Amino acid sequence: MKILKKTYTFEIIYGIIYIGLNGGIFMFKNIKYSNFLTVLLVIIIIAVLGLFAYISYNIYTNYMTKKGASEYVDTFVGETDTTVEASDTSDDENISLESLNIATGDGENGTNKVKKNVKYKGFDTVGTIQIPATNANYPVLAKTTKKSLETSVAVLYPDNAELNEVGNVVIVGHNYRNGTFFSNNKKLKNGDIIYITDLYGKKVTYKIYKVFEANQNDTSFYNRDTNGAREITLSTCTDASNDMRLIIQAKEQ
Repeated sequence: MKILKKTYTFEIIYGIIYIGLNGGIFMFKNIKYSNFLTVLLVIIIIAVLGLFAYISYNIYTNYMTKKGASEYVDTFVGETDTTVEASDTSDDENISLESLNIATGDGENGTNKVKKNVKYKGFDTVGTIQIPATNANYPVLAKTTKKSLETSVAVLYPDNAELNEVGNVVIVGHNYRNGTFFSNNKKLKNGDIIYITDLYGKKVTYKIYKVFEANQNDTSFYNRDTNGAREITLSTCTDASNDMRLIIQAKEQ
């Protein structure tokens, strides 16, 4: 009887230990699984917040880029719409062309007109471009460099070009596929209007007459005969490839 009782007691103790160990292992596994889920959830939350911050930053940056450029164009065009004759300055007004950081050039009527020498974010400009169909309003920078193209659109051809001169001027801009610079040029079509304002304050209206794609190395249309007319060419990457260019050609009206 004593032996049976000892055996029964041993079995009970063994059973309790067995259940305890298995329960502990199960709990330990659950704790490990729970910890894994917690870590995974934290990673997902961080990733979502990071993505949200990235998208928000890009939206804000694009907005500020377009806003700053539009404000510059509005100010530039507003200041240059009223063309100042060089002869209007006098000693009595204590104003000199040098102090205004401007130069003079021959106007269409034979008089000297004031040429502004202005900068945008540290870059020399040659004027502004406005494209109503895509709501693009940007300063046109004087030189094409990696940094200048990250700032606005710029003249690529010819060297030291001035806007609104007889012949063709090529203006290039990035297609960031986000609405900035020339990203929306793909929406342009024949008949759309482009306004170019130069440093003398002259605003010329150009009408698009040709839209096509070309290889990035194709410059055959840069130096073309315009028959004495003013023309501009806009160039940007296509959406499909950075090796291809979307070309917009426009002629003064």
